[in-house]
Amino acid sequence: MDFRKIFDTIPEEFDKWRPRYCDELFIDLIEYSKLNQNKTALEIGPGTGQATEPILKTGCSYLAIELGENLAAFMQNKYKCYDNFQLVNDDFETYDFGRDKFDLVYSAATFQWIKREIGYPKLKNILKSGGTYAYFATATGSRIPALDDKIQEVYAEYFRPETDYREYMNQQNEHSQKVDPIQAGNQEEVLERYGFVDIECRHYNKIREFSADDYISYKFTHADHISLKEPYKSKFTEGIKKIILNYGGKVTLDDDIILYLARKP
Repeated sequence: MDFRKIFDTIPEEFDKWRPRYCDELFIDLIEYSKLNQNKTALEIGPGTGQATEPILKTGCSYLAIELGENLAAFMQNKYKCYDNFQLVNDDFETYDFGRDKFDLVYSAATFQWIKREIGYPKLKNILKSGGTYAYFATATGSRIPALDDKIQEVYAEYFRPETDYREYMNQQNEHSQKVDPIQAGNQEEVLERYGFVDIECRHYNKIREFSADDYISYKFTHADHISLKEPYKSKFTEGIKKIILNYGGKVTLDDDIILYLARKP
């Protein structure tokens, strides 16, 4: 199976548990890109649309490109009421956009799945002069360091996914310098390398709270967790649940939402 399509196996769970982004982020993105009904936007890999509706509400001409068939069908049904919504079920790396150019191209925690040496030149080519590229991701941690430490012990003992996320990403970019997509300095360096200007990095904070069962459901919407098989899956799940119950039955997460903005000259 193409590991890039791992989320396509769980569209309903993905839609229920994946984090939403804050209103302030979209206000800043729309202001930076000057997005309105006269402009065009492309979203790469929307999943089930966690970052879609605020852009649709600007009235812009919106196009999504989604690799997963089930995710694409979910998106079509979810946003069919918007006249300005369009979607193609295809691979960004190989899809021919023809003469189409966009005022905004953006990706919410997706662009790192695309080979860098293909993705960034293509991204720059389909942007209009002065157009905006935006990428956002979320770095998350528990508010109780001791709880985090105990959870990491379970990971060390039982987390044996069939495909390791970071190893896969390194293979995707084996001819490029390895970059963690949520390290601001590195991401800005990559954007500069590919000729983008006016680069900014902004941070936003949100808090989420989970029960033990809900936290486990959320974690199993992450790529390498989905590929975790027995006997490790049951042992991992039982270990995480036991620790959370020992710490009062709740996990409170601090989300650091990171937004990168840049322009094509």
